[in-house]
Amino acid sequence: MKTRIALTVNDQPQDLLVPVHKTLLEVLREDLGLTGTKHGCELGECGTCTVLVDGEPILSCLALPVELQGRRITTVEGMADGARLHPLQQAFAELGAAQCGYCTPGVLLTAQALLASEALPARDRIKEALAGNLCRCTGYTKILDAVELAALRMSRGRASRGGASAEASGEMIGTTGTRA
Repeated sequence: MKTRIALTVNDQPQDLLVPVHKTLLEVLREDLGLTGTKHGCELGECGTCTVLVDGEPILSCLALPVELQGRRITTVEGMADGARLHPLQQAFAELGAAQCGYCTPGVLLTAQALLASEALPARDRIKEALAGNLCRCTGYTKILDAVELAALRMSRGRASRGGASAEASGEMIGTTGTRA
């Protein structure tokens, strides 16, 4: 049985006719062609399929799109501003935080949600937030470094627009990506 659903994905309205049993992951990839969201375990254990719903990370392999009507869904394709990468994407590229890249979309979106709620999270807080995202290629160090670098840059950007600065809060990132 199919049902008509209306979703907002990456700020674009989508009107779809899909089987009621189809997961959000399947709809994103198969019906909308948004293949940045990856199939992983499909059991909700690896975090590879993470997307944001109203700014909060969810596992798209466990979500039914019919239950997400009226909510804002963001995939990795929705992070960049046109050709300008999100600061997290830029930091990941600069620091080589993505090895094979398969887990990267889920990690990026989880980190984006964290940085939206905490401007300069401590390294242990970043580890805690990313704990549900498994990476089989890295030792996580470069991932953590990239999140810290993006947080610092984003904080400085907010400071230049009138927010609190990283220096004023006493939290600085050293050149190696560790907290000073």
